[in-house]
Amino acid sequence: MTLLDSDVWGGKFHSDGWQDSPTEQPVTEPATGDRLGTVGLATAEDVNRAAARAAEAQREWAATSPQRRAAVLRRAGELFTEHAAEIEDWLVREAGSVRSKAAFEAGLAIGECFECAGLPTHPQGEVLTSEDARWSLARRRPAGVVSVIAPFNFPLILGLRSVAPALALGNAVLLKPDPRTAVSGGVVIARIFEEAGLPAGVLHLLPGDGTVGRAVVEAPEVRVISFTGSTPVGRAIGEQAGRLLKRAHLELGGNNALVVLPGADVAKAASAGAFGSYLHQGQICMTTGRHIVHESLVEEYTAALAAKAEALPVGDPAREDVALGPIIDRRQLERVHGIVTDSVAAGAKVAAGGEIDGAGYRATVLTGVTTDMPAWREEIFGPVAPVVSFSTAEEAARIVNDCEYGLSVGILGDVGTAMKLADRIDSGKVHINEQTVSDEPNAPFGGVKASGTGSRFGGAAANVEAFTETQWLTVRPDIADYPF
Repeated sequence: MTLLDSDVWGGKFHSDGWQDSPTEQPVTEPATGDRLGTVGLATAEDVNRAAARAAEAQREWAATSPQRRAAVLRRAGELFTEHAAEIEDWLVREAGSVRSKAAFEAGLAIGECFECAGLPTHPQGEVLTSEDARWSLARRRPAGVVSVIAPFNFPLILGLRSVAPALALGNAVLLKPDPRTAVSGGVVIARIFEEAGLPAGVLHLLPGDGTVGRAVVEAPEVRVISFTGSTPVGRAIGEQAGRLLKRAHLELGGNNALVVLPGADVAKAASAGAFGSYLHQGQICMTTGRHIVHESLVEEYTAALAAKAEALPVGDPAREDVALGPIIDRRQLERVHGIVTDSVAAGAKVAAGGEIDGAGYRATVLTGVTTDMPAWREEIFGPVAPVVSFSTAEEAARIVNDCEYGLSVGILGDVGTAMKLADRIDSGKVHINEQTVSDEPNAPFGGVKASGTGSRFGGAAANVEAFTETQWLTVRPDIADYPF
């Protein structure tokens, strides 16, 4: 039996084992519309039962020795390695990933587990000074039950990057994947940790619609919500969490800028820009959505970027060697095309692409763009690269910052100039001589402004802060004397 044999999970959700669901949803391949299987959907009542069970299991899991928890994470990393090919196939077929993107995502999952295996033995607090004759400690303790709500675009890693550290630090987890990628973003994680020896009741997989999403936020046992997705939904979750006095870690949208400085190598810059805009069909929060090019290079850069765009084939990544796979569903495909056509109607010109191609969208370059056009202002979540020019560093900084989002920025060219520009940019990440899409398990990840609540994922410091609570503990050698 393979890791993802549908006899295990078909028509089921995972909560203290695989449970039959009266409601099923087809798993659909976006490139073809073919049915890949069915998943069982949870209900709000299922969530409430799972949350109560998770709170019970969490206490025992938190009391498990650090080395035992670390061993589960290490074994999970080994299992991701052993089953990488099978997992990559699901990422290709269910999420529409091209092979290289699927391999990259599966590799990140391996690294995430091994990185998080160090968390159980990481320092969990500090010794404080005290005016009294006592020891004073600030110690980190598991938050309790953590809800993880993950999106469709990088479904495996964007769920796992919260699931793995939360588990490593002694929490229980309710995982709600996007229903469109419930296998690669949910079943994979549940099966890996099941096989890795995670005790029953600690991790629950609860696919479902918005009512399930609300339930995993509102369940009274849940203390922390980790959400990755759109800014509008993130705002709603943040409002819910605030009303319920729960912490919400929100990693939201982006409309990320790539700045090409004067004197930059145009061929290399266009290659970086194409990768940043067209990887996974532009369906990445870090996608390069705005190309800001010095006026001395803008014509040459635009021509080079358009040539690369025209050469990128679109198709079914499970059956063809293509650079761009399908857009996740028809609604999103039409939204991408609508933004392009609206911008063209407003005066933009198509230098490459601008067309629906089957279930996908051709790599697109837009020129003649103004900063009030939808292709410039909105997060497109598609393979569209609008280009504008700048004349001075001050103007480049103003254009970059004139955006509601603040997730990732790339700057290409002279390092000294780039460093000075980076100091003026409001962004959670800045990459010099790289494009905007980058992630590593040990690096803090997050954005500012409408891109979220800061760097809440990645690396020991951010993970400990995200998934534990601080408790003040004092110890005296004897009972103190009091004046009453």
